[in-house]
Amino acid sequence: MTIEITVNGKTKTLVAELSLEDLLLDLGMAKGRIAVELNGHIVPRSQFSSQRISNLDSIEIVQAIGGG
Repeated sequence: MTIEITVNGKTKTLVAELSLEDLLLDLGMAKGRIAVELNGHIVPRSQFSSQRISNLDSIEIVQAIGGG
């Protein structure tokens, strides 16, 4: 079974429903300061491992970059 989601405006096909944490690991974004919005709602970091991703979900990921 495959599902389609949108991540930061780009369509991505996944082979199965994953947790948000699994997706972030797959994208190489699991570490650092990030904020995630799932279907218009902010997901607390404490829920990344339990939050499931479903077909047609829209996800926005923002990563804080330090600099000066």
